[in-house]
Order: sequence, then C-alpha cells, then structure tokens
Amino acid sequence: MAEAVAESAAVPEPWALALFRRSVLKQRKYAEIARALGPTEGLRCLDLGSDNGVVSLLLRRGGGRWASADLTEEAVASIRGLVTSDVHLTDGARLPFADAEFDRVAVVDMLEHVRDEAAFVAELARVTRPGGRLVVNTPHLKTTALRRLRHALGQTDEKHGHLRAGYTPERLDALLGAAFALESHHTYSRFFSELVDTTLNAGMGALGKRSSAKGMVVTGDDVGRHRALFRAYGVLYPAVWALSRLDALVPASGYMLLATARRR
Repeated sequence: MAEAVAESAAVPEPWALALFRRSVLKQRKYAEIARALGPTEGLRCLDLGSDNGVVSLLLRRGGGRWASADLTEEAVASIRGLVTSDVHLTDGARLPFADAEFDRVAVVDMLEHVRDEAAFVAELARVTRPGGRLVVNTPHLKTTALRRLRHALGQTDEKHGHLRAGYTPERLDALLGAAFALESHHTYSRFFSELVDTTLNAGMGALGKRSSAKGMVVTGDDVGRHRALFRAYGVLYPAVWALSRLDALVPASGYMLLATARRR
C-alpha cells in the first residue's frame, strides 16, 4: 500500500520518523497494533510485515525483546536500517524461530501477501507459546465505490502485491482454526482515510514508482529524488490530517481489519 513508507539503510533515522509523523494511516495502524498487543515489557515479541521499519522501531521502544521478519530483501534492509538486529527474511512458509518462542506476535499487513496462508498460520501457531497473543492487521474484505474506483485507476490487489483482497472476521476465525481462539476484532480507517491512501497511491504511480511483492514502498532514494515534493506534502499534511478526521462521520465499517487471538 502507498502508506507503506520505507526507508533504506542509507537514510538517517530522523527521515523515517519524520515521514511517519506525516502518515495518518501509519500512525493509526501503529496505535491500533500497540493497543492490541498491550504491555510488552519483559516479553519476547515478533513483528511480521512492518516493511517500513518505523512500526518495528516504535514497537521495540515500547519494551520487550523483539524480532522482525518480512518477505522481501528491500523490506528486510529497511527494517534493519532502523532497528539493526534480529531482522530476518522469510517466505511465510517457514519462520526462522524456535517453537513457542514468542509471547506476542504482530502480523502487520502480511497475511494477504503470503502464498500459502494455511502454512503461515501453522507457523504462527508453532512459534507462539500457549496463552500467547496474536495480533493480525489486514485489509477488510468489502466492496465499496471507492474500491471500485481504485481498481479503475489501476490500484488493484495485484498491484499492491496482495494475493488475496482481504479478510472478514469470519474468514479470519476459520483460518486461525483450532490453534488460536479469536478474542476481538474491529475495523478502522473509513472512507476519507481510504481516499487519502488512494490519492497517495495515484501520486506515487504518477512519479513512476513501481510496486513490489509488498506493494508500493517509498525508499530513501525516492525521498532524495523527489525531495521538493515530499516537502510540499509536509506543507499539505495538516489538511490531509483534517480530511482523515472526517472518518468519524462515516457509519460504515473501515477498510482495515484488526483482530486479536489467543494461542490455545
């Protein structure tokens, strides 16, 4: 997704944090995930799919002993550039961790990208200790006029690297199966946030930015080439923030789904 703003190792950390502070969608995503995880001090934790590295960095600052993993070399390099250690490449079919290693596991926009979702869930069950908490952030499967517009503009699931369009709570519950008990779920980011995301995707596409297996990822090189445009976006950010706040006026469910589950 366009809001997956990634930094390469060559870009200083303040750039990554500055970009995060100008991403209403990523700020909301981090807040939702951190709230769902609960306190992590003293726990062994894993984040999967945080391809910009900023979410990984902020989760680690919240306490605990963290590992991170993602699906592409670009994403792994980006995360490692911010957190330096315990960052791994995975295809989702096999996670490079010990059995029952983690007290908390956060899957951040990764489930829809893995080829074999059942094998991935089996691995999540293997590395999560009994009683441990799993948090899954994924697109909410719903058809809206704005989603149809996105597809008409070429912002298809394939373009975002999605092998599946998203999940409903019922589909997610069935997928987690006997290994996890789904405890809570809700959606967030409604029409106006999705409109912001659609506009940013269109803007990056106009600049010639191409998607990867993890969607459209803005790198440090992109920031360097289009520095003036990123500064202009910084000026416009207060208006973008105000527009996203109009979500509160929309009664419909959001286009992101956040669920928590417990390892049986």
